[in-house]
Amino acid sequence: MSKKEFNILAISGSLRNQSSNTLLLQAMTKLAPSNLDFQEYKKLNALPHFNPDLDLDEGPDSVQHLRSLLNSSDGVLICTPEYGNGIPGVLKNALDWIVSSGEWMNKPTVVIAASPSPLGGNQAYASLLLTLKMINANVIHDASFTIPHITLKMNKQGIITDADTRNSL
Repeated sequence: MSKKEFNILAISGSLRNQSSNTLLLQAMTKLAPSNLDFQEYKKLNALPHFNPDLDLDEGPDSVQHLRSLLNSSDGVLICTPEYGNGIPGVLKNALDWIVSSGEWMNKPTVVIAASPSPLGGNQAYASLLLTLKMINANVIHDASFTIPHITLKMNKQGIITDADTRNSL
């Protein structure tokens, strides 16, 4: 008998090619149990700026694609940096497209905010939790946390070098 497979949509809040958070997200997928199937969403930059006038049943194709991925996922993993004491604008924009549509409602969600700073993305983490609460995501608080000094805990190839961080993930 095989284990049930859970489809997890993995979203990095950064557009940067060698983002610590994208590398962290990819490292986490490798550390995960084999019954978790991850699909990395790489189209944050394809979403138009949120505009309620465009938020129609059909809506923009890129928004419909994100909504479809959320509908078909059993859960969501978000790894985000902190920009200007909050979440990156592209991630907030993606969340804004979901506010009225409900695909994230009650969806199990894990949030990781990682930063090179000693505060570890605390402001981004708090901001993201507020927005996820608004869209009724089921944030798994026991599995969600911040990681300060991420660049000291992971190498440039995306390998977690810090044993405590690896165990937490």
